[in-house]
Amino acid sequence: MNSETTHRIAILGASGYTGAELVRLIAGHPSFEIAALSADRKAGMEMSRVFPFLRHLDLPALRRIDDVDFGSVDLIFCALPHKTSQEVIRELPSDKRIVDLSADFRLRDPDAYKLWYGNDHAAEELQAEAVYGLTEFHRDEIRTARLVAGTGCNAAAGQYALRPLIEARVVDLDEIVIDLKAAVSGAGRSLRENLLHAELSEGYHAYAAGGTHRHLGEFDQEFSRIAGREVRVQFTPHLIPANRGILVTAYVKGDPAAVFSALETAYADEPFILVTPMGELPSTRDVRGSNFCHVGVVGDRIGGRAVVVAALDNLTKGSSGQAIQNANLMLGVEETAGLMAAPVFP
Repeated sequence: MNSETTHRIAILGASGYTGAELVRLIAGHPSFEIAALSADRKAGMEMSRVFPFLRHLDLPALRRIDDVDFGSVDLIFCALPHKTSQEVIRELPSDKRIVDLSADFRLRDPDAYKLWYGNDHAAEELQAEAVYGLTEFHRDEIRTARLVAGTGCNAAAGQYALRPLIEARVVDLDEIVIDLKAAVSGAGRSLRENLLHAELSEGYHAYAAGGTHRHLGEFDQEFSRIAGREVRVQFTPHLIPANRGILVTAYVKGDPAAVFSALETAYADEPFILVTPMGELPSTRDVRGSNFCHVGVVGDRIGGRAVVVAALDNLTKGSSGQAIQNANLMLGVEETAGLMAAPVFP
């Protein structure tokens, strides 16, 4: 690894929340340089006009994807909507390494993709080669991958709480309930009536209840794969009036001490996953703006049951920070480079 090498980066879809978060994080990265930014509807604009909080940075102007010079780029981040991303990536140079932040390459089975996203996959040959981007569990594959599929932010939070427990066989696989609270930035930057301040503030609500949320496809795929049998969890997300953050509360049947031990063992050497002391539960306020995920355990009043809570920032560890963590591995850079900033508090 040459720490003095500068890698040139392109970000497609830079006018969305995850695109802006990529820019914010890369601005402090010792080995990455932003060479191109795209946003078709805002092509020709400066990033400082789209996101005034970035006006201190010397950034290239936004341009259309067709106008980007990919020949001078080492890695491409695609922060585009699902369905759009697969169509764009299919046309990118085949020698470029790509980290996709959309849902388009997360599900290995094209039929599962069609089930959860409602359309045929336009690049099945690429879907077959894509590596699932939950970094802590797929490092070796990510290092050599050409295309990495970033996880859903809800799916990432739920998996950090539960994967080690399923792998260690310390919980009943048929008794897993995930209750999740998600901040509004996870819904993207598009204007929608239900996301207006007057519609969203001073309350929160469940949505996609009863097993209809698309991230269930990732839970089904990953949990069943590591268990070696079908695993179907109950999952209900809730939208909360906050800008950033995901809080997972998972209810499991298993010995609380064994659950805690499995998490401690799994994450003992992980720089970004921190297990809190037994009985101390995490909060989104403690991870805001960071690439850290906090996981905690408490025993339930019903014997043989435990509550596992995980907190992360949906835009950072749940998306753009995870993407940079993966890109670091792909380009032979220290995995933590550009990502060790402390959370923002208060």
